[in-house]
Amino acid sequence: MPDLTDVRFLTVAEVADIMRVSKMTVYRLVHAGELPAVRFGRSYRVPQSAVDELVQRPVADVG
Repeated sequence: MPDLTDVRFLTVAEVADIMRVSKMTVYRLVHAGELPAVRFGRSYRVPQSAVDELVQRPVADVG
């Protein structure tokens, strides 16, 4: 089992602010399985390492 003492969790609002998207977009990413999250009661927390990985992911060239 991984050691969770060093894991920093972010709220959906914090993730949205970092990624410069809406909170609904973050919820969509979580529900689509593209962004891992842990549910605490009625809210979600996202590991900062998952956000860092998603932001570092290369963007597809569409044109």
